[in-house]
Amino acid sequence: LGAFERICRYIAKKCNSVVVSVGYRLAPEHPYPGQYFDCLNATLYFMRNLEEYHVDPALIIISGDSCGANFATVICQILVNKRDLPKIRAQVLLYPGLQGLDFHLPSYQQNARIPMLYRKLVIYFCFRYLNRKPSFLEDILQNCHVPEIMKLKYKKWISADNIPDEFKIRGYIPQKSTSYKHEVHEAVKELLAITFSPLLAEDSIICQLPESYIVTCEFDVLRDDGLLYKKRLEDNGIQVTWYHSESGFHGILAFFGYGIFSFLSGKKIIDNTVNYINSL
Repeated sequence: LGAFERICRYIAKKCNSVVVSVGYRLAPEHPYPGQYFDCLNATLYFMRNLEEYHVDPALIIISGDSCGANFATVICQILVNKRDLPKIRAQVLLYPGLQGLDFHLPSYQQNARIPMLYRKLVIYFCFRYLNRKPSFLEDILQNCHVPEIMKLKYKKWISADNIPDEFKIRGYIPQKSTSYKHEVHEAVKELLAITFSPLLAEDSIICQLPESYIVTCEFDVLRDDGLLYKKRLEDNGIQVTWYHSESGFHGILAFFGYGIFSFLSGKKIIDNTVNYINSL
């Protein structure tokens, strides 16, 4: 079994739950945003046929890890306006990637060269995901792809100022202002869309989201995406349960269940997630 299937089986057993995993089409053969439509359509089908799966409509949870957590976040935001469907009970987001606006947040600086997800690799994956040839990597790392008016508009939500000080002590240096480059923006402007950067959703959407569970890992470039979304949810009155793995790294759950090759921190993440689900 692959690690993800082991995780699904483990959660299904420990939580006595039905777990549905979406085998969405992969980039670059199937370019963005096909993955969102696959996940959304599978979710809508499931929610419209709950009796077939013997699922309580009051206990639906949407979950994912890494880019899957990005999909789960976007889908939860879309479902806010689907009045004909059951209300989602909770969203479970495991080390989510939620924005393409700022690649100079503290976690991006501190963990730029830490496996398994290097900072430059994030940009490379973004290009592959968008089915483009990688270009302007250094400019994007310096946030030259973001128009000044957009930086100012979203600074209230995406800024190192919103990251707790205890996460800045490991070598964070505030970024000096960089100039906007239109050609760089055109190359990756999809990164700034809500479907890619759900951290940019308006408060009118955020305030309607379900109770949330967020996992962050200390040694993860995406750590601060989770911290920023946690703050946004809490600022909008949404109950958040947060689990921070102080020794965890991005992708640690890929090793779950591999015996001596697995990590105790990964097991703790899964077991804490199981406890949260069982508490609902």
